[in-house]
Amino acid sequence: MVEAPQTAEGWYALHDFRTVDWDAWRSASERDRTQAVEDGVAHLERHEQVADAPEGDSGVFSILGDGADLLIIHFRPTLDALDAAQRRFEQTALAAFTEQTDSYVSVSEVSGYVDDSYFDEDSEVNEGTRRYIESKMEPEIPDDDYVSFYPMSKRRQPEQNWYQLSFEERAELMAGHGEVGREYAGKIKQVIASSVGFEAHEWGVTLFGSDPTDIKDIVYEMRFDEASAVYGEFGEFYVGRRFPPADLRAFLDGDPVPVAAHDDAATVDTTADGTATASEESTADDRADAESDAGGPPPGVTGDAGGPPAGVTGDSGGPPAGVTAESGDSENTDGDGDDAETIREALDDLDIYAGTPHGEDVFATVLYSEADTQELFDEVEGLRGNFDHYGTHVKTAVYAGTETDRSAVVSIWDTASAAETAAGFLSELPDVVARAGERESGFGTMGMFYTVKPDHREAFVDRFAAVGEKLDGMDGHFETDLLVNHEADNDMFIASQWRAREDAMAFFGSEDFRDTVDWGREVLADQPRHVFLA
Repeated sequence: MVEAPQTAEGWYALHDFRTVDWDAWRSASERDRTQAVEDGVAHLERHEQVADAPEGDSGVFSILGDGADLLIIHFRPTLDALDAAQRRFEQTALAAFTEQTDSYVSVSEVSGYVDDSYFDEDSEVNEGTRRYIESKMEPEIPDDDYVSFYPMSKRRQPEQNWYQLSFEERAELMAGHGEVGREYAGKIKQVIASSVGFEAHEWGVTLFGSDPTDIKDIVYEMRFDEASAVYGEFGEFYVGRRFPPADLRAFLDGDPVPVAAHDDAATVDTTADGTATASEESTADDRADAESDAGGPPPGVTGDAGGPPAGVTGDSGGPPAGVTAESGDSENTDGDGDDAETIREALDDLDIYAGTPHGEDVFATVLYSEADTQELFDEVEGLRGNFDHYGTHVKTAVYAGTETDRSAVVSIWDTASAAETAAGFLSELPDVVARAGERESGFGTMGMFYTVKPDHREAFVDRFAAVGEKLDGMDGHFETDLLVNHEADNDMFIASQWRAREDAMAFFGSEDFRDTVDWGREVLADQPRHVFLA
């Protein structure tokens, strides 16, 4: 018998396709229409906010063509939660105006094609692989406008039987398939869930993108790959556009969705620990739905039609850190947002300007890798343009450590959700060993990226070495490294690890730190921006 790859399952998925009875809607009284919209909005908003389950995600989409009018997507940890969500919809007044014309039930899955070590209790899974697997097992709906869904299976014909190929042959074909998918990393987010035993087809594929032609192009190019050209069988395709539940009346009235009022009235507040909250001012038609901040790159193309997402790189210059000192020095906790605020207040008490958020905050994802810096840079260079495709992207760069053998990849964004999503790319870079902010013990700080005047670069490095010697003798200090941008050696940042926050604060209150702050005014080219770790 041919070896079957091992699988592990995560969240379940329901794609609920509905048509609207337009004749019934047109002939209904205004009272009935209003009740239907109010019930529908309340139901959809509750599920988008995941008030019905401890975890998950949901989204609402307008579908083009004759297959359906409306698509509701739910991702939940249990099949029971999907069952309840579907039945709750039928209890709304909106349900009387709709009919379910199609649906698809599946479960997110990771298989041995990704990494056999994940299924071996005695093997240590690479940190990047672990993150990739987690992102596949617990999929999220990105903020991109467009969606495409289709079911697919692997062919089982006498001359083209996928299931009679050896594991090695299948794995090689999937690897080639993934190469096509990685070309669309940053443009397409792909969620593939298994429906073996649930539906007539074997997988459900959902593509999310901000440009519908990218969806067309990836499907077209993959048709020429052997895994699809020889062994792929596809069902019906659906394409649509996402809109917030608050726009349900506009959708039913034939108006464009999402409506422009959401762009004009929505405001986003993001906390120091990277969690986003949103508020929306009342509009003329009293829409008050809270939405999370938009923007940011979707993770790369994964699973049966793709492969692990590759990493990123970008232009030089810029920050991250948490509190900004006037000289260009700053520190950021690798902990929670309360720590970041406490440090800012403490530095103010020491008469060291620590900065306050004032509409210029940006958010960073930082991962450390033990790969060769040039190898790391070569791995991600080709994806630079994909990140630049998003207006929320500030910069992404590769930095080499001067005191350690680690390199760092830093991606900076205008929103916390975008920076967090970028971590899906970064985690797939070679030999990733840690993500800033997630160390198991101790307390981490990250000095703002220092852009040094060219004539003062050598002096800056010497100053770091002198301060580093003093840090080595401090109780509670574990490690400090100066990291240099691979593309611009005047752009640097300083990362430190301490036993506890109190140890870091003892240094911030020292004369050595104060002298460094004062000295930095003379050698730094720009005052750094204020950022938080996402």
